[in-house]
Amino acid sequence: MNEKINFTVLKHDVLFEGRVLNLYKDLIQYDEGQTDIREVVEHYGGSAVLAVIDNSLILVKQYRHPLKNFVYELPAGKLNLDEDPLGCAKRELKEETGYTATNWEKIISFHTTPGYSSEKLNIYLATNLTKGEQELELGERNLQVVTVGFIDALKMIKNEEITDSKTIIGILLGKELLLSKQHN
Repeated sequence: MNEKINFTVLKHDVLFEGRVLNLYKDLIQYDEGQTDIREVVEHYGGSAVLAVIDNSLILVKQYRHPLKNFVYELPAGKLNLDEDPLGCAKRELKEETGYTATNWEKIISFHTTPGYSSEKLNIYLATNLTKGEQELELGERNLQVVTVGFIDALKMIKNEEITDSKTIIGILLGKELLLSKQHN
């Protein structure tokens, strides 16, 4: 694979700096001389949790303003500055669902939309759960904790009731991981 970048950044403009993301615009010039603009969302990443209890998944259903709708998701959240991804996963599971887990295993890390964003998500499998009290943040007060069987979750993906990419990836890869553990 050719790893040489075929352009130079001529100008870097910061358009917005926020608490969740930053937005910048780069003017680039290709080696051949043509110029183009790249708009980039800078995001520090996050973690999500496939929490499994009694062969069921712990999901959250919450309102997502960009979609103007409620969405089924894995418990998840953004990384704090210099936070360990596993620490973020543990924090988010507790905050959003009240559950804690004694067994943790990384499923995958992936870039959500590398064409315009630097966001990288980490998904962890959490088992051996203990129920506790939620610690919801202000924007999460409408969040509902939902327990869904694996088969039902797969049907929800197929029927497009679950449309969140991290949730789909977590459920599909988590299923494979759990099945491989049963066969070993």
